Amino acid sequence: MSTADSQLPFLVFGAPRIEEAEIAEVEACLRSGWLGTGPRVAQFERDFASWRRVRPSQVAAVNSCTAALHVSMVAAGLEPGSEVITTPLTFCATVNAILHAGLTPVLADVNPLTQNIDPDAIEAAITPRTRAILPVHFAGRPCAMDRIMAIADKHGLMVIEDCAHAIETEFRGRPAGTFGDFGCYSFYVTKNVVTGEGGMILGRDDEHVARARILALHGMSKDAWHRFSDKGYRHYQVVECGFKYNMMDLQAAIGIHQLARVEQNWQRRRGLWRHYDDAFAELPIGLPAAPEADTRHGYHLYTVMIDESRSGISRDDFLEAMNTARIGTGVHYLSVPEHPYYQQRFGWRPEQWPNAMRLGRQTVSLPLSPAMSAEDAERVVEAVRSVLHR
Repeated sequence: MSTADSQLPFLVFGAPRIEEAEIAEVEACLRSGWLGTGPRVAQFERDFASWRRVRPSQVAAVNSCTAALHVSMVAAGLEPGSEVITTPLTFCATVNAILHAGLTPVLADVNPLTQNIDPDAIEAAITPRTRAILPVHFAGRPCAMDRIMAIADKHGLMVIEDCAHAIETEFRGRPAGTFGDFGCYSFYVTKNVVTGEGGMILGRDDEHVARARILALHGMSKDAWHRFSDKGYRHYQVVECGFKYNMMDLQAAIGIHQLARVEQNWQRRRGLWRHYDDAFAELPIGLPAAPEADTRHGYHLYTVMIDESRSGISRDDFLEAMNTARIGTGVHYLSVPEHPYYQQRFGWRPEQWPNAMRLGRQTVSLPLSPAMSAEDAERVVEAVRSVLHR
């Protein structure tokens, strides 16, 4: 590392853009005495429902997308042991949520260009035990929801959409998360709308969402806001064996203002994406495919492919070199079957899903955040060029 590099601040991967409105709202929340699930969570749910053009009764805020996936599958009433088909190119939380719900994950390989689950692979993976499909809208690119919903309708399957990367994503004018029985969103610190930790359930059926809401807070019929607000104390009843998955007002205080700027931040990320596309066009690396016609890409992850035979450097050496240049990067993701737990539990081997295996071994996510300045983006570009030209 050069002396000049060592003096540069470290460019954090996925750092959120936090403005004064969020800071003031968090302070007001702290001064209000109401930090847990309360009026700000209710407002965040209403705002999210309005933005996604659904009824408030169709959404429920929770503390993570993992929680959203888990309680959605429980609320759907899928029989224990039922098979749920999902992608091998995802974070472990997708598969873990299936397991926590008492269900059996089945992997279907991805399309090598879009990196999303391949509908043909879904069809080939269906057995008499299949009860649901869990597509992941990877990096902000919508899955082929027309084909996936046609498969689901043909076989009588539920669809739970993992929209952790896809808050702004649309397919043919319709928001991701509104096709299936449930859509599950993430507000983790690196996501496009941030609450630090947090998630949202969006459901087609009001009764399913109402059950998911109860499951997300111990199975109680009333949350704390309804028990202790100025309307007077109300007794609760435990009607199910639930979980501790509720969102706090402290989190929603950030999310309310993040959501208000969602379009502005999307525009900024799109500009950075296009800048990278132009800057890297002639370099010996693979770039993300262009967004498909009649879709809206969420521009959540900008993933480049480092093939050593073409790039002259291994993926992991590239990661180390970028870190030395004080540029934060990510890997999204090593395919699920690469991890020892799943190999030991299911006997999975990466070679069974070759597209996901290859992508997972070559992929690098570059910084992409509305908090980035033009100077930050140019640092990334110059670092990539420098590493590849050594």
